[in-house]
Amino acid sequence: MSTGVLPDHALRAMSARGEIGAETPVLPEQLQPASLDLRLGNIAYRVRASFLAGRGNRVAARLPEFEMHRMDLGAGAVLEKGCVYLVPLLERLALPAGVTAVANAKSSTGRLDLLTRLLADGGAEFDRIPEGYAGPLYAEICPLSFSVLVRPGMRLNQIRFRAGQAVLTDAELARLHAEEPLVSGTPLIDGGLGFSVDLRPETGDLLGYRAKPHTGVIDLDRIAHYPASEFWEEIRSSDGRIILDPGAFYILVSREAVTIPPDHAAEMAPYLAMVGEFRVHYAGFFDPGFGHGAAGGTGSRGVLEVRCHEAPFVLEHAQVVGRLVYERMAAAPERLYGAGIASNYQGQGLKLSKHFRAG
Repeated sequence: MSTGVLPDHALRAMSARGEIGAETPVLPEQLQPASLDLRLGNIAYRVRASFLAGRGNRVAARLPEFEMHRMDLGAGAVLEKGCVYLVPLLERLALPAGVTAVANAKSSTGRLDLLTRLLADGGAEFDRIPEGYAGPLYAEICPLSFSVLVRPGMRLNQIRFRAGQAVLTDAELARLHAEEPLVSGTPLIDGGLGFSVDLRPETGDLLGYRAKPHTGVIDLDRIAHYPASEFWEEIRSSDGRIILDPGAFYILVSREAVTIPPDHAAEMAPYLAMVGEFRVHYAGFFDPGFGHGAAGGTGSRGVLEVRCHEAPFVLEHAQVVGRLVYERMAAAPERLYGAGIASNYQGQGLKLSKHFRAG
């Protein structure tokens, strides 16, 4: 097996071999160029706190310690803002030696401030699955800004599989950028490709959006349905800076237009914990072809999902807030992001999740 991130056709083969199992067969639309969407099962457990199974323990065995009540998702159920839920997923794994997995929230999930993390038996950390793992998967879901209506089969997070390690060093990243520009402007390469926040838009003064504190429920199946003005406050300024309010959630955009070549994938990571009291992202996978000309892109901005922590913080134009860690693909995917698949954010700029419409 080649070293790198496994592409769509390799995931299809893993499913055929039973290394990716499911209560109902994996659907073609779950396969992304470099990841697999995971589906909610039929039951949600309201728990009083987030927890990890811990080494040697099963999630199901520890659940009674924290369970408050359970909900049948069959007819749809509301996950309330500020509450923590555990949902068994339809998929399970039987990973071969040498293959590990990492999970992350899907883009639309992150843009709703819907904290979604993967749990597995024996896990000592979220979103990381070791080689040889055989067992069930669970999604921990905590709506932070909006209550949401969910149903079985909904896909809130995704999983990426790796054979070995294929993260590019800074020198390799610089060479790749020289061959094929990865970002507009002069790159900042330091533990990955740095990107900054755009607070001086080329036209107008709309810098981003801040989630309103008291809103209605969002049905995650409704696309382009909800008037943005009922859920979001526009952030406008001509000063090139904003002050982040503690506890508030913002949608902003990167200053740079990013490109992911077809034979690479990338993951968004924090820049430095010391740069300020805020979190810059929830959803972090960038598929092969994101922003790339071969997939109909001309560079795509990275949408930043920003939550401020304890103290108000001044965010200024061009401030570096994160980095993209690039990895080689083990093989080229059959399809690229944006090329003939339902990719909602190819060629994006500042953009809310697909559930909202203007108004």
